[in-house]
Amino acid sequence: MNWLLVYPIVIPLMTAVVSYLFRNSRAGRWISVAGTAALLLASLLLMAEVLDRGVVAAQMSNWEAPFGITLAADLLGAVMVVITAITGMATVIYSLSDISERLERMGFHALLQILLMGVCGAFLTGDLFNLYVWFEVMLIASFGLLVLGGDRQQLDGGIKYVMLNLVSTIMFLTGIGLLYGITGTLNMADLHLAVREVQNQGLLTTIAVMFMVAFGVKAALFPLFFWLPASYHTPPVAVSAIFAGLLTKVGVYSLIRCFTLIFNQDVGFTHTLLLWLSVITMVTGVLGAAAMNDFRRILSFHIISQIGYMVLGLAIYTPLGLMGAVFYLVHHIIVKANLFFVAGVAKRIGGSTDLARLGGLYTHAPLLAFLFLIPAFSLAGFPPLSGFWAKYVVVKAALDLEMWGVAAISLAVGLLTIFSMTKIWGAAFWPDHPDGIKPRLSDLPMGDRVALMLPIIGLAALTCIIGLFPEPFVQFAERSATQLLDPTEYITTVLGVQP
Repeated sequence: MNWLLVYPIVIPLMTAVVSYLFRNSRAGRWISVAGTAALLLASLLLMAEVLDRGVVAAQMSNWEAPFGITLAADLLGAVMVVITAITGMATVIYSLSDISERLERMGFHALLQILLMGVCGAFLTGDLFNLYVWFEVMLIASFGLLVLGGDRQQLDGGIKYVMLNLVSTIMFLTGIGLLYGITGTLNMADLHLAVREVQNQGLLTTIAVMFMVAFGVKAALFPLFFWLPASYHTPPVAVSAIFAGLLTKVGVYSLIRCFTLIFNQDVGFTHTLLLWLSVITMVTGVLGAAAMNDFRRILSFHIISQIGYMVLGLAIYTPLGLMGAVFYLVHHIIVKANLFFVAGVAKRIGGSTDLARLGGLYTHAPLLAFLFLIPAFSLAGFPPLSGFWAKYVVVKAALDLEMWGVAAISLAVGLLTIFSMTKIWGAAFWPDHPDGIKPRLSDLPMGDRVALMLPIIGLAALTCIIGLFPEPFVQFAERSATQLLDPTEYITTVLGVQP
């Protein structure tokens, strides 16, 4: 068995247990930091293995596929585990200042590690039932983090979050049951072969739509996104940041995995439906952001808008389109988490996330202002940052198929994204604070400054590296797209037989 596939799941699980045992002392937080660093190392080793050997797979307890529990990693799965570890590391460091000792004693670090375990498990699982299991692990941990502390606003957001996600769970389980009933398997590689033999293709397309709805809730696709802006602004910033970076991307990843590997028998219907949903998601998300006047609410709606670009790459269903979707996934996790971190620091020194009650950040905290501009410009698609290349590839894929309207809407949404970012700049950074406050980073204790700014600087640097040196990342995304469109290597590795 390839233990490199197991470590990204076992490490956060063990870290959660140990950090919970030490939750009443400061040792608990450092155990969480050490565990996340170990997860990052394990994810990098797994990535090196995949780059060297190709797709890797492991059968738990030596039960042969498709009968046992399969873990598998191709390029997409491996890079998502790496990005999960990077985001988790940044969040744990940020939380050293953002999360109070009271919330640490209530089990914040244990819940965060369980969330990381669930996310990694979802990216590495090789069968649909265990994908459902990892979804439930994420739902339990994320709900715990969302309501941790028991604030009225948090509870309200948490109820909306969990109720809509339970609808997704029911839809997902129903689809799994029907799919198993007509194919006799839930192993993803085996399903790729089994769906070809299904006689009732109409029923299979219906099941595909059920999966689309289930994953659409997780990914915050139109019209299933209302839980996100209602909840993401309520918890501590560290929680909002990791939610913004990772949770919706698990839904997008699941859509990409299932609608390339399994549900590709009726592309004319399913992917056209995804195309329309992605375009409407982009538009409604960016319009919602333009209407908001709260830092975190604006960023929450922009998550929805940017999800549209990722699903658009899948819907186009060409090598270039899927390459853009993969590139966009990696870029957006880094940028969106970083913007939430910046919003948290702005609240810490400025006293609020309401734009009407912020100001003076450019004058008194120029480093923070500069670090805001990097992910903000990247999100809007300014060259040469990472967001420019991600948008360029997706729009180019649409133009290659002469989807002029889709390309025009994508560019228009980018312009409205610039409007939202300049709206934040014009209210929070450029003018003086309305209450005469001088929001200075130097007023924070040195330990807090390091904990808050180190993740922001690190993620901003990563954004610049991807933008300034895009070639290896573009080539990686291209190889990932090739694997997705031709899953022969994946199926051979998992099942041990040629498809």
